[in-house]
Amino acid sequence: MRTKVNTMAAPEAIGPYSQAIRYGDLLFVSGQLPLDPATNSMVEADIAKQTEQVLKNLGAVLEAEGMDYGNVLRCTCFLADMADFARFNEVYAQYFGESAPSREAVQVARLPKDARVEISAICGA
Repeated sequence: MRTKVNTMAAPEAIGPYSQAIRYGDLLFVSGQLPLDPATNSMVEADIAKQTEQVLKNLGAVLEAEGMDYGNVLRCTCFLADMADFARFNEVYAQYFGESAPSREAVQVARLPKDARVEISAICGA
């Protein structure tokens, strides 16, 4: 029942983890960073641009499993600076709008590759 998900349309894992794990009707998406999947390089440091890239990467993993943003049940959002929260929310809302999942957003001391944002998700078919 447990299936490893991997798509070239999202950045490859930078450690010993999977992009996502499918377990029955649930999809557990690992934290997505603002990396360009073509180069595995960080996009520019602007929080809006980084949030956009993170959500595109999340979308690519969802699409690989026949899902979309409407399947997202819960997100965990990590921000390097809570001062970015308002601009982060503006971009986030464009992807989820009325079907926004439950979530939490927390400030952390540091993210991998010094990203400004990372988002993980739990999704249902």
